[in-house]
Amino acid sequence: MIADAAAYAQAVEDAVKASAAYYTGGTSVLDDDAYDRLVRGIAEWEAAHPDQILPGSPTGKVAGGAVEGDVPHTVAMLSLDNVFSAEEFTAWTASLARRIGHDVERFGVEPKLDGLAVAARYTHGRLTRLITRGDGTAGEDVSHAIGTIEGLPGELAEPVTVEVRGEVLMTTAQFEYANEVRTAHGGQPFANPRNAAAGTLRARERAYTVPMTFFGYGLLALPGTEEEFAGQLGELAHSDLMARAAELGVNTTASTAVPGVTADSVEQVLARVKEIAALRAELPFGIDGIVIKADLAADQRAAGSGSRAPRWAIAYKLPAVEKITRLLEVQWNVGRTGIIAPRGVLEPVEIDGSTITYATLHNPADITRRDLRLGDHVMVHRAGDVIPRVEAPVAHLRTGEEQPIVFPEVCPRCGSGIDTGEQRWRCENGRNCHLVASLSYAVGRDQLDVEGLGHTRIVQLVEAGLVADLADLFALTREQLLGLERMGETSTDNLLAALDTARGRPLSRVLCALGVRGTGRSMSRRIARYFATMDNIRAADTAAIQQVEGIGTEKAPSIVAELAELAPLIDKLAAAGVNMTEPGATPPAPATADSGSGSDSDSDAENAAPVGGPLAGMAVVVTGAMTGVLEKLSRNQMNELIERAGGRASSSVSKKTSLVVAGDNAGSKRAKAESLGIRLAAPDEFATLVADFLE
Repeated sequence: MIADAAAYAQAVEDAVKASAAYYTGGTSVLDDDAYDRLVRGIAEWEAAHPDQILPGSPTGKVAGGAVEGDVPHTVAMLSLDNVFSAEEFTAWTASLARRIGHDVERFGVEPKLDGLAVAARYTHGRLTRLITRGDGTAGEDVSHAIGTIEGLPGELAEPVTVEVRGEVLMTTAQFEYANEVRTAHGGQPFANPRNAAAGTLRARERAYTVPMTFFGYGLLALPGTEEEFAGQLGELAHSDLMARAAELGVNTTASTAVPGVTADSVEQVLARVKEIAALRAELPFGIDGIVIKADLAADQRAAGSGSRAPRWAIAYKLPAVEKITRLLEVQWNVGRTGIIAPRGVLEPVEIDGSTITYATLHNPADITRRDLRLGDHVMVHRAGDVIPRVEAPVAHLRTGEEQPIVFPEVCPRCGSGIDTGEQRWRCENGRNCHLVASLSYAVGRDQLDVEGLGHTRIVQLVEAGLVADLADLFALTREQLLGLERMGETSTDNLLAALDTARGRPLSRVLCALGVRGTGRSMSRRIARYFATMDNIRAADTAAIQQVEGIGTEKAPSIVAELAELAPLIDKLAAAGVNMTEPGATPPAPATADSGSGSDSDSDAENAAPVGGPLAGMAVVVTGAMTGVLEKLSRNQMNELIERAGGRASSSVSKKTSLVVAGDNAGSKRAKAESLGIRLAAPDEFATLVADFLE
């Protein structure tokens, strides 16, 4: 809250500087959330002190009044006012209804893309000029960027003279590529995709080019537009204009998981806001809100526009998913397979309702590529349940006191050497470096499920020298266990019985227990069902492993190498009587002389999974908490159930998904399924469907 006139003047100066830095060079001392809060504070102070408003105030001005342009817009290119809650949005709709004299008949609802607004002018169907929004009345000519923006065709499908307005942004993949290219040419990495798009769009005469993406959100006539065509555009609803833009070949949100839709009521709008918000973390591009517009042209004309924003549209802002904080320290943690992973310790910052203190730094190569330093101001990103990550340093905030990050020369856990041959460094002792964690994972519920063998007992066994690897568990004797502290006859007999039961677990569980890098529970099941036996898996070369769904050219060699490394352990497990086959699976047919590489993958996949069952041919996703007879099943057991019933378990919802089992508190996956029209089933309904396959 701004306390007095001096604080108000400072806030105005800070806001204008931040806006100018962002709109001219793609940099800012403030993240988006901090800027929004600053401007809201300025507006609140001005509402209470209307006689003391400074002429340089950013309120009521496009781009905060911090930029100017030299190319006049034929129609003002305005910003949007914001609301931050359902209550504020409902109040806005009531105000709009009073202004136009009736309730809005229909709303357009679409994601608010996190990029830079531009106007693209086409003359007789050919793209001739590209202009930024500027101060709303005139913008900057950035026509030099024509040809580098995906979704903005150089030529329309029809030879019309028209202006397309929309947002230029960088997708997540484009942002990663842009920073790779930028740092390779000696530049500092961009802090986030929004700043990257703003800086790249204005850059001239660079030694390199990086792609961006355009999404159209407006279509209007220009001087020279054919009279009949101009008249048609003027009467079209916003939703129809977007359909027309797509027909002309312009990219719109219609091609995404969050297409623009229409809604007939406030309740429908708010429901769509929730759907888009739920999908936000999975989108390949950034959004910071939802734009809601009066859809009909007549309602828009009746509402009119102010100096900064149209009165017929509003931005429903979502909580920030990225903020600027400081990187205080780097911790090097060793995982159960010996992977040495760096973790950033942050100055605590609140993002989307959670206080973030740690964030992943991925691997040493990523730290080097991003040029991260201790003491850096960094952009931290977190969306939904995604692990917080450091995007990049905010290089223009450096003071010169930042220090290089020191990489470990030996394993920080056991002091052994480090294998630096891949991007993810690994202790040369591998699993033995963190043996307790490796064994705890292997005997867990979703792997070998050895009841009575918890973390404390494993530590006891390792410290007593009785267990040096997973196979040693199956060689334990009654006498050895009775010799341990707090091990009586009953607990000893129970543990030996549990280990004996674990010997009979299916191959998929055994493979998962081994913790092969690049695999997990789902991938272990796919591999086991495809090859049917451990001998077949071990005999598979890179090309054969790639036939398993989800294993590509990068992952296959590491899986083959890992299995070769694990050969002695696998031999010990087999000698101890551990099962090495997958029940119900049929090994792939041997390759024949006339079969092409990979050409039989579809038929092989059919051999590797049941062809019958109520879920035959279906891709099934489980989300939320299960109830009824499914309540006690872990997610891994649910996935196993799906595959026993002939289906394929998946962790993400896509157009290829056949069914989503949605339990209590199902979130973004349920919303995505609804938006794609995918069949939903409650836990009880699903349990009835697969009743014959429940164990």
